[in-house]
Amino acid sequence: MKIAIIGVGTVGSAVATAVKNTGFVHEIVLFDKDGIRAQAAAEDLGHAASFGFDVKINAVSNYRGIRGSDIVIISAGANQKPGETRTDLLQKNVAVIRDIVPRVMANVDSKRVKIIVVTNPLDVLVMLTYEISRLPAGRVIGTGTMLDSARLRTILSRQLSVSTQSICANVIGEHGDSSVIDWSSVVVGGMSLDDFCRQTKISLPGTTRKTISHRVHNAAYEIIQGRGATWDGIGAAVADLLRCIINDEKRVLTVSCIAGTGNKAVAMSLPRIVGRDGVICTLNPRLSAEAAIDLRKSARIIRKNYDSIGK
Repeated sequence: MKIAIIGVGTVGSAVATAVKNTGFVHEIVLFDKDGIRAQAAAEDLGHAASFGFDVKINAVSNYRGIRGSDIVIISAGANQKPGETRTDLLQKNVAVIRDIVPRVMANVDSKRVKIIVVTNPLDVLVMLTYEISRLPAGRVIGTGTMLDSARLRTILSRQLSVSTQSICANVIGEHGDSSVIDWSSVVVGGMSLDDFCRQTKISLPGTTRKTISHRVHNAAYEIIQGRGATWDGIGAAVADLLRCIINDEKRVLTVSCIAGTGNKAVAMSLPRIVGRDGVICTLNPRLSAEAAIDLRKSARIIRKNYDSIGK
């Protein structure tokens, strides 16, 4: 399995490390417009590989170097700075995607390649990548709310004193400020959240749930404020998505993928079955009335942002 990573900044480097540590790839190609940075990252990661899995790691400054890649991960573009929203990056990163995707498609096998989009604002850029690449929708995948969902499960696990592995709780919609938590679908240990709280005598009132929701929505901003950027979480999310594809695991992940047609087409995160061929099936959870309204609002925001970029 050969993987190409486009953009080797802070996020791209973290993605490369996480992907290398899966042990499921035999070759990683690092592409960056700054060839010196790409070469340095390849050298550093190559030294680390000697302590773990035997992975061939190359740096390239020409897109011909990504030929033969089974999966291309796009992490290039401007990152959020303190005080910025993901949407603030829109025009900058639209230009980046418009430059990258045609060059990628000229050097890969369109009959089998899958593209994973990491760059923000993610959902809009998934739509743009799909449009430019002309790949089937299921093979243009954004990491979506995988990380948002992980943040929710982590916060809940601390609140409930139970492992994250025992919690099924998803954030859906935009990977951004309009993302949606549907509390009615949260399951802990195979039972509803309310039943779990009742049996364990844990109180999780509406005010606490609002606080948790606020923490999920603002987690990235807090990390960026304190650290300058987020990278470990998204690196792990990409590696998990990659593992699911390579092993044909057919797990349900909250990834972003375009659905619908015409002016109603939109990419946003929903629970989706992911395997070797990418997104196999989209699941539509039974939402509470409030969550359903919020999800429609989230979809409208994404579509409005996409329409604003022009052709």
